[in-house]
Amino acid sequence: MDYTAFFHDRIAALKAEGRYRVFAELARHAGHFPAATRFVDGAPQPVTVWCSNDYLGMGQHPEVLAAMHAAVDECGAGAGGTRNISGTSRHHVALERELASLHEKEAALVFTSGYTANLTALSTLGALLPDCLILSDELNHNSMIEGIRHSRADKVVFRHNDLDHLESLLAAQPRERPKLIAFESVYSMDGDFGPIAEICDLAERYNALTYLDEVHGVGLYGATGAGVAQRDGVMHRVDIIQGTLAKAFGVVGGYVAATPEICDAIRSYGQGFIFSSALPPAIAAAAQASIAVVRRTPALREKHQERAATLKHLLHEWRLPVMRSPSHIVPVLVGDAARCKLATDILLDDFGIYIQPINYPTVPRGTERLRLTPGPHHDDLQMRRLVEALAAVWRRLELAAA
Repeated sequence: MDYTAFFHDRIAALKAEGRYRVFAELARHAGHFPAATRFVDGAPQPVTVWCSNDYLGMGQHPEVLAAMHAAVDECGAGAGGTRNISGTSRHHVALERELASLHEKEAALVFTSGYTANLTALSTLGALLPDCLILSDELNHNSMIEGIRHSRADKVVFRHNDLDHLESLLAAQPRERPKLIAFESVYSMDGDFGPIAEICDLAERYNALTYLDEVHGVGLYGATGAGVAQRDGVMHRVDIIQGTLAKAFGVVGGYVAATPEICDAIRSYGQGFIFSSALPPAIAAAAQASIAVVRRTPALREKHQERAATLKHLLHEWRLPVMRSPSHIVPVLVGDAARCKLATDILLDDFGIYIQPINYPTVPRGTERLRLTPGPHHDDLQMRRLVEALAAVWRRLELAAA
């Protein structure tokens, strides 16, 4: 077999469909987000970032940077090993206590990424529980899907946010059979919310555990930023909450918060935890500092919501096809992979506006889109320039208006 030709042809197929992903080489500037510098063959170009998951700009917050610097000076660059073999520092322990407190749980466990947290927690829980059935929302993130698959537990997929379908699947099972319902609080591509309270009702009625992915909710919703479950007053009813440190908290890493027994089981049996090097202590320290700032600063969340609402209003005014979303996520429909990529290329090259195209398999074919993530540091002038640039691109490419 000609291996080189095989892989070349696979990449060529992606490019022909307009789904080939090109990385933008960016230099973020602390204190000036969302401004950044893009490098093309070494040449700099100023850009405004409109697709960052650093929703609140915490990656540049002075208290976060100070905590990271201090931990580097204290501990050095890396953790030195896995959590079990020399890699647990006081910063990891303090971070896990902060996360447990945030979610009003007794324990938390930190991972190197949100993806690893979902993959490890779900695969471990599904494998440990005898004859476990996992019920998964059809729009769950790939990390959840992979965790469920690796658990080798039985699974059924319920239609997105369809409580009647979920209940019918639960009712078909013996009450005593172990069951786990896996779902999200904010679905990141459409920006809609999961019905947390109603799913908890069903879980209690049919004796199931609940596993809630809050990666796009933590920091952004609730009185102290614990997420949508806190906002809805049902956080105490969710058995396992999974979150990330890489979005609203602006650093990197993931976690689960639950009972000590559940966290200890994942810690003791989860291969993605056992065999991964620990987060560097400086990352753990920065994350803890970020969480502390976000918890005590509701104004960040208020400004974030205002910015999202303002941008949606402007897009409607300019008859751009913004998809309906009750959350902070602002998707704009293109509906074609090649033109979606072309639109973002024009925005970047001609207008200095960086938005990454969202294509299949992240979203279904025919629903390709731009996914905008406005934040507290995007000002009115930047918003006006964005919608004017989008309108110009829509005219140039003859894309459908709203």
